[in-house]
Amino acid sequence: MSGFLDQKVCTDWSTIEAYRDKMANPFDEQYFNGISQQTIGSLDCGPFVAAYVEYLSYGLQLQNDGLDVGLLCKRYAALLWKYGEAKTQKPYATDVKHPRRPKPNSIALDEE
Repeated sequence: MSGFLDQKVCTDWSTIEAYRDKMANPFDEQYFNGISQQTIGSLDCGPFVAAYVEYLSYGLQLQNDGLDVGLLCKRYAALLWKYGEAKTQKPYATDVKHPRRPKPNSIALDEE
C-alpha cells in the first residue's frame, strides 16, 4: 500500500566482480545424501539448521551417523547462557539520554 517495494532498485549482479562467474547459475547448490534429518512429523528443524550452519561455516565434513538433537539443544542453551552471563558482567555505556521505560507489568512507585 505504501509503494515501498515499487521504489526498490534491483542489484545488477553482473557488474559485481565476485558474481560475474556465477551468472549462469547464481545459486550454486550442493546436495548431500545420507545426512541426518529431523524425524518425520517433527516441526523443530532449528537444531539441524544450526548444526549444519556450524559444520559448513567451519568447513567440516557433514555427519551422516545421526545428530543427537537433545545434546545439540543442551549445547546451544549452554552457549546462550554463557553469552548472557558474560554480557551481564561487562559494564557498558550508552549515549542514550532518555530514561528507561518501566516494564509493562511494573507499578510506578510514589516518591514518598
